[in-house]
Amino acid sequence: MSLFSIADLHLSLAAEKPMDVFGPRWTDHARKIEKNWRAIVTGDDTVVLPGDISWAMSLEEARTDLAFLDALPGKKLIGKGNHDFWWSTMTKMTAFTEKNGFTTLRFLYNNAYAVENYVVCGTRGWYVEEHLQNAREDAEYGKIVARESARLRMSLTEAEKLRGENTPVLVYLHFPPVFRTFVCRELVDVLHEFSVRHCYFGHIHGVYNVPRSAEFEGIRMTMISADFLNFVPMITMPCDF
Repeated sequence: MSLFSIADLHLSLAAEKPMDVFGPRWTDHARKIEKNWRAIVTGDDTVVLPGDISWAMSLEEARTDLAFLDALPGKKLIGKGNHDFWWSTMTKMTAFTEKNGFTTLRFLYNNAYAVENYVVCGTRGWYVEEHLQNAREDAEYGKIVARESARLRMSLTEAEKLRGENTPVLVYLHFPPVFRTFVCRELVDVLHEFSVRHCYFGHIHGVYNVPRSAEFEGIRMTMISADFLNFVPMITMPCDF
């Protein structure tokens, strides 16, 4: 049993939303995802997907994309990204998956899961600097960061209840808490508060000339955007811990 990670699938199987406008690497990317996924992930494995799963605007519109994921091997833990407008309450999303017979999908939402000898938790995160955001003009950045920090703290509190003495806690965010010169101090401080050493993020696209992992203040920050991984889910190696 293994743990894999990949963010930013940007599926749009029920609507025309070609991603190759963002570069040739995205051409026919859903087919690449399925081929690579089936080549390495088994039914006993778990895959964490921290955000930007589907371009759908509602749960109903997301049905085809979620069905695509559910049909792939393994269990999936899905987080929220800035483009996941289909995202709803945990109650509604759980009811929707049950109604549609999606048995392999779970949601990272103010909670944590013990999987494959790890504890997995996280939240969406947020960029503090307004010029780095692609959001509504009336977005209240300070309030959003405070809310995301509170959600991360809640998720990590749940993770503490599940971890054993030597069980690594892995935090998954959609937005990078640290990238190049940018630092979301509020989120990094929460990671330090819980002595987190491993954080994974997506959101960044078209940047392929950076290391997959970099250390910041004793925390290993790892980028798992789908195009950065060339649409191959990244395996978590026990030797890294």
